[in-house]
Amino acid sequence: MVEVLALIDEDETDEAGGGKRAATKAQNRSQILSAAREVFGNLGYDATTVRDIIRRTSLASGTFYNYFPTKEAVFRAVVEESARNLRRRLRADRRSARDFEAFCHEAFTTYFRYVVEDRPTYDLMRRNVAAIAMVFASPEMAEGRDELHEDIVDAVERGLLPATTNTDFLTLAIHGIAVNLAARMVETEDGDVARAARFATDLLVGGARRNAGA
Repeated sequence: MVEVLALIDEDETDEAGGGKRAATKAQNRSQILSAAREVFGNLGYDATTVRDIIRRTSLASGTFYNYFPTKEAVFRAVVEESARNLRRRLRADRRSARDFEAFCHEAFTTYFRYVVEDRPTYDLMRRNVAAIAMVFASPEMAEGRDELHEDIVDAVERGLLPATTNTDFLTLAIHGIAVNLAARMVETEDGDVARAARFATDLLVGGARRNAGA
């Protein structure tokens, strides 16, 4: 009986240790990403060095390289993490919309607000337009456009758009308007989210109605 209890205690200790190590790894990675986000926003991608990022953490340089081999790798992780969080919110907006106007307006508002009101993201985008374009050109980042296309197809199936809608063209139109307007807002430090969302929505809804012969 004592031997059985000893084995149980040993297993529990191993599990506890494993859980602690996993938590430490998660905290270290989060600390690196948070520091990198701030440094890239302040200095820009080209001027930032790995040493700059490490200085903003409590970690040793060797620890950094356990998680990210290069500056580009950590930059990509920062941008992709932000994109994943945003994509979840956009999908929720689009899937819950009851008409095409809401489909556009809610998603545009969420997107522009995320860019403007999340200051670290705002600074990151403002100072790193070219570097972010490089990341968004990667296959991984195409997932956002694929999800938008899926949601447009779903909107057609739910009757929010005519069955004759060219879903490929509409995907490109919505994506292009969102990305380019956001880039312009960042470049000019224009924080008027409501105006941008209304303009983009009216443009798309009006075009969709004309296409449908309304």
